[in-house]
Amino acid sequence: MTQRVLVVEDSAVIRRLIEVCLRPASLEVIMREDGPQGLEAAITDQPDLLVLDIGLPEMDGWEVLDRLRSDIRTKNLPVLVLTAHAEEESRRRADEGGADAFVTKPFQPNEFRQEVLNLLARPRAAVSL
Repeated sequence: MTQRVLVVEDSAVIRRLIEVCLRPASLEVIMREDGPQGLEAAITDQPDLLVLDIGLPEMDGWEVLDRLRSDIRTKNLPVLVLTAHAEEESRRRADEGGADAFVTKPFQPNEFRQEVLNLLARPRAAVSL
């Protein structure tokens, strides 16, 4: 079964770059442009991994991450935070918010793909409803 990666990123250029990086790994890539759309897709599309930009319109990535972690349906969804903010404060906030990985822009495509594949290979906790 093909694994699904939800990408929540407002930049069309970055979304395209991510898609080009991940398609060779035979992953299904779902794209959303803002926080509310991403949050809804995380629940309805049930992806195996979420790549989450922080600088999103309408609802920033920090709020999306917080809502994901507080919802039983998405609390165990692996999240890779993607941001142009490379400072230690952003990395700390991602860790405290429950992100599984932290990648800064610009990124190396092969390293990004490998990080995604590593996260997808990790065992995922079962969710009981």
